[in-house]
Amino acid sequence: MRRREFITGLGAVSAWPHIGQAQVRSKPHRIGFLSQQPGQSSLFSRTFTEGLRELGYVEGQNITIEWRMTPDREQLLRFATELARMNLDVIVTGGGPAVRAAKQATGTTPIVMSFSGDPVGTGLVPSLSRPGSNLTGLSFMSPDLSAKRVEVLAEAFPAVRRLATLWNPEDPVYALELERTEKAARGLGMTLLPIAVRAIRDFEGAFGEMVAAGADGLIVFAHTLTIPNSRTIVELANRQPFPAMYGLREYVLDGGLIAYGPRLTDLFRRSASYVDRILKGAKPADMPVSNRRSSKSPLT
Repeated sequence: MRRREFITGLGAVSAWPHIGQAQVRSKPHRIGFLSQQPGQSSLFSRTFTEGLRELGYVEGQNITIEWRMTPDREQLLRFATELARMNLDVIVTGGGPAVRAAKQATGTTPIVMSFSGDPVGTGLVPSLSRPGSNLTGLSFMSPDLSAKRVEVLAEAFPAVRRLATLWNPEDPVYALELERTEKAARGLGMTLLPIAVRAIRDFEGAFGEMVAAGADGLIVFAHTLTIPNSRTIVELANRQPFPAMYGLREYVLDGGLIAYGPRLTDLFRRSASYVDRILKGAKPADMPVSNRRSSKSPLT
């Protein structure tokens, strides 16, 4: 009996390492989420978690998410540094400033861009096919769509000749999009009227400038200043006597007239697949950045 008890005891002891390994394997993955979109319950963060759930990841069960969201750029840098020190499995970012903050904070933790205007043109990655660092994800390549937006607006409203646009001098993606929009407008006999905005308080005055300058059309770029303030912009634009073209479909859902471009919710959902691959061992340096161009008709 004692021998049997001893053998049984050995079996129990030999099982301990296996139990420990199972516990290690079931340890939740840790994900950081960095964005200028305020509020954990925002549409984009919800869409991201829905994408994770479709792949089998449930917050509070097999993943934990450290949410860090702020419209303030200095706070964004502090949050990025905080996340970089947490030894996370991956950091997901929403928008150019969040991507740049995360890249500045860490060169080792994998970073997934949920969206970015032009990661190559702004120096985030050397190429879309081989990003070659700890950064990968999705891009809607907004500067490449600039000419098409001008063309669609001109086709729908042939009388437009003085085309206004809102742009933020502090965001490098705006400069790229502004350059390509101006070139496309000039090719169609239009004059581009760039109106600088740096904060939400500038929008109402900017529309006053457009009217004073004789604008008869408007293009709204889709970037981190305009996206979270889309409803304000649409409301102001709808009061004007001229048509407005937008860079994302969400603007139309907010009441905008016409848009040519992807839906951000689709990009956030798709970013979950990048997270999934990284958690399964893929290296960001070897994962091409997805270029999400619009292949559908514009919404009106």
